[in-house]
Amino acid sequence: MTSAIQAIHIPAYEDRTDPSPHTVYRIQITASVREWPMWRRYSEFVDLHAELTKSTGSPPPAALPPKHSFSMFRSRSNPTILEERRVALETYLRVILSAKEDKWRESYAFKQFLGIPIGKNTAIEGRSNAASSSKTFTLVSWLDEHMELQSSVRDVRADINKRDALSDRGDISGSHQINVQAKKKLLAVQTRVDALEDGLKTLAMAGISEGELQRRTEMAARLRDDCDKLTKMVTLARHTSRGLGRTLERNPAPDSDRNDLLGNGFTTFSKPGRVLGAPPPPRETEETRPLDSNGLLQLQQAKIDDQDANLAQLSAILQRQKHLGLAIDSEVKQQIEILDQLDHDVDRFGGKLSTAKKQMNRLG
Repeated sequence: MTSAIQAIHIPAYEDRTDPSPHTVYRIQITASVREWPMWRRYSEFVDLHAELTKSTGSPPPAALPPKHSFSMFRSRSNPTILEERRVALETYLRVILSAKEDKWRESYAFKQFLGIPIGKNTAIEGRSNAASSSKTFTLVSWLDEHMELQSSVRDVRADINKRDALSDRGDISGSHQINVQAKKKLLAVQTRVDALEDGLKTLAMAGISEGELQRRTEMAARLRDDCDKLTKMVTLARHTSRGLGRTLERNPAPDSDRNDLLGNGFTTFSKPGRVLGAPPPPRETEETRPLDSNGLLQLQQAKIDDQDANLAQLSAILQRQKHLGLAIDSEVKQQIEILDQLDHDVDRFGGKLSTAKKQMNRLG
């Protein structure tokens, strides 16, 4: 609800060049729970004013700053004009927000313009919920959402790195909490990526150029690939993250099982004699000491899985090295052919020069 909004500011503006040179204004919305920014062009303010007038039957109580009679280039490059427009646009939004009648601020167009979740009676839950709700993207807001999603992907990757660091230090509980947090963030990102792809389809039907559509499709595809990779990373938990150590510490192996597994020679202090050709007796470590038979089996399986993962990575690296070597070999062969052709051309032109020299000598 717009009643949860406490303040609206337009603190700054900036020039952008994609897809064409234009100026956008940063709208900072402060709610009872949190605050978020929205980037809007002057033309979007004009569209908002027209939509509010059409949907409510009367224009808002505030007037938009007029378009300048000079060229758009002048208004876009003149800091004085841009600053005046920034102040006027901020006043325009504040008047709508504080108007006695609420028909303008409670309209669908105004909520969509500020990124307020539609159809929620609770307080504003944040920018991510607003972005994931169904709304029509503009060319600029689509790029803004893409930039925010990239930042969210980096946050999820940072959480995964933190999870692994806690796991290495033996903080199983902290590692699990961070992993759950990363999963929740990733789920929100995937939902917003779906909305971003749907918004791209809407922009395509609105007449976006084919080249720009292809570029943005590739941008969305890279985001989708990043989400798929992160999904595999958050589901791939190490044996410490799965809580093996914590569970097995609560169920230590009895002495009888340890003796049956390692032999009586381990519990005595006498030094066993060495038998030629016999393997050394098994020795416990701090990692295996609290484990029972099932725990040892699970630990062994976890280490085997880690080794398999490392071998898979090594195989991928070797495969890339092989392709690189083949590419280098092909390039070297092409260079040799070029050098052979150059040598042939030098011999041919050398022969022509010798012939020409002999003819000149005859003329002399």
